[in-house]
Amino acid sequence: MAFWDLLTVSSMPVVKILLISVLGAVLSTQYAGVLTEESRKSLNKVIFVVFTPALMFSNLAQSVTFEDLISWWSMPLNVFLTFFIGAILGWIIVKITNPPEYLNGVVVANCCAGNLGNLLIIVVPALCQERGSPFGEPSVCKVNGAAYASFSMALGSIFIWTYAYNLIRSASQIHEKEELENGLHEKIPNTDYLNAGETSKLLQTIQIIPEVPSSGGDYPSDEQKASGMVVFHSSSEKESCFQASLRKVKHYMSETANLILEELKAPPTIGVVAGFIVGAIPQVKALFVGVSSPLRVIQDSISLLGDGTIPGIILVMGGNLVKGLSSSKLRPRVIVSVVCVKLVLLPLIGIFVVKGASNLGLLPEDPLYHFVLMTQYTVPPAMNIGTMAQLFNVGQQECSVLFLWTYLLAAIAITFWSTVYMWILFP
Repeated sequence: MAFWDLLTVSSMPVVKILLISVLGAVLSTQYAGVLTEESRKSLNKVIFVVFTPALMFSNLAQSVTFEDLISWWSMPLNVFLTFFIGAILGWIIVKITNPPEYLNGVVVANCCAGNLGNLLIIVVPALCQERGSPFGEPSVCKVNGAAYASFSMALGSIFIWTYAYNLIRSASQIHEKEELENGLHEKIPNTDYLNAGETSKLLQTIQIIPEVPSSGGDYPSDEQKASGMVVFHSSSEKESCFQASLRKVKHYMSETANLILEELKAPPTIGVVAGFIVGAIPQVKALFVGVSSPLRVIQDSISLLGDGTIPGIILVMGGNLVKGLSSSKLRPRVIVSVVCVKLVLLPLIGIFVVKGASNLGLLPEDPLYHFVLMTQYTVPPAMNIGTMAQLFNVGQQECSVLFLWTYLLAAIAITFWSTVYMWILFP
């Protein structure tokens, strides 16, 4: 197909997203006052708990078979590669641009964790319905595309809430340490300007005591914490380096396992699992899917709920991007570097990865599946990173600024790269 014809096809879904996003941004301003911050949180909760699981279940139950589950083994590996390569490029940015130390994890998280669910659920089915789409019958393409996007969303959530979550948590710990050190420097004057008598009085106010476990525990008592005394470890109480490392590893593994379990219990993941079960078992699928199925009214009702996912997500996304107009401590070169990684370098790398796997015969023959794998390298940062930043109270403004620029430029990048991907798949 002609490149310009493909460009027209790929631009229409992005234009629709932009129009609805602008509406969400306008409704979020103080003049409209419709999508306030509390309203967006409530709407987001409804989308997360009701609409998204319904959309995933209805699409997967209708389109997935047991053979599909076997043939899609490459998608988890591809999602892992997007995170792995993005993390490497993110750390390179950190070393080159040298942002504040507590923002290192925030920058890396924005480079590696892409919006692997919401945008794919929006773009891929919309692309299938455009006139001139090269992916075949629109109805079949829409169902298959939504199934691929739903699976991508489930996989992305697991990686985001494990690796990216720990990056943001580490950033918050560094931020708290820096604030504590700054607070101590403000409270303790420089003794170089004090005479001997004043210095001795100052030292008497700072009591240095060994850290003694309270009531058999590992930490000082509440009275010791409340006294404001500077506490140092006694050498006799220090645990060995091996024991400390082992304890940290156990704590990290336990916390990671808990996060994965929590993510598996999340409504969208439950919707994915339920859709896979119904789709993979023919006897169960016959109960829900089909004109003569006895429980088709349940499937139709769930599908109707799922239709509210896409407009709700875009409205909330447009409202959240307004926060990116605030100032931040990120220098322009950091923002430019993140944009280049997410919207230029990763898509180029994705082409070589997917085409290489295809040439080796490792992927299914469906061109739409190849297109989704390539698009996973093209999406802007996941909005969940902003949720984590808010949770740990670190880098919120910086995330908002990165979201604003990456999502604005993603409108151009996704259009361009979607055209390139289709041009490669349909020469």
